[in-house]
Amino acid sequence: MTINPQQFADHIAELVRTIPDDPAIEKAAGLFTRALTRGGVIQAFGSGHSEAVAMEIAGRAGGLVPTNRLALRDIVLYGDAPREALDRYDLERDPAVARAILEAAPVHDDDLFVVISNSGVNGVVVELATLVKQRGHDLIAITSHAHSDAVASRHPSGRKLADLADVVLDNRAPYGDAVLPLPDGGATGAVSTITSALIAQLVVARTVRDLLAAGQVPPVYLSANVPEGDAHNLRLEALYAGRIRRGA
Repeated sequence: MTINPQQFADHIAELVRTIPDDPAIEKAAGLFTRALTRGGVIQAFGSGHSEAVAMEIAGRAGGLVPTNRLALRDIVLYGDAPREALDRYDLERDPAVARAILEAAPVHDDDLFVVISNSGVNGVVVELATLVKQRGHDLIAITSHAHSDAVASRHPSGRKLADLADVVLDNRAPYGDAVLPLPDGGATGAVSTITSALIAQLVVARTVRDLLAAGQVPPVYLSANVPEGDAHNLRLEALYAGRIRRGA
């Protein structure tokens, strides 16, 4: 057996071609637009590689300014947990961590949450989703139906992220994420980060389209590496002072 990288590229290309047709993306954009119109902020959370997708949503060039990224390390940076807490191998499986993240977050009533998890079964993401819904927020999940459906929940409730979300965006990753089989088992060529980032960007683009159609000026970042970028971005960020974090 040999590994064919072109096969991986072809697989991704087909997903890039078909994912934009998912009607759930339009539904998610509708929730984004509603939240922003009401003065809300988009709160994005992902652990592990899923944090890369949260970074696609919060604080990047071409993206929406009223966005905030939540992370596991918030329990140390903004909470009272010791630095050593981040060394736990099972940190993302502990439901109690979700409450600590949320309690340290600058969340307002009109905020919308996007929780990203390929498996959608670990304690933190399920507990965070549970708390978010209990507090009355809209919730969008980016996850893999194929993987989530094939594994058991690690949350005491037995529920998974997809069970709690108002809109579920399927990143089309297979069970195990990777698509090129290896001779002795396992696979290489992971899908989820690529497709989830595409989905996130599609939701943002459609939100910007809808804001323009409503006669609003979308609060969109310029690249910090163009001459006018810093002044433009700092002016918009000031409108959400105390509600969005930038940095670590």
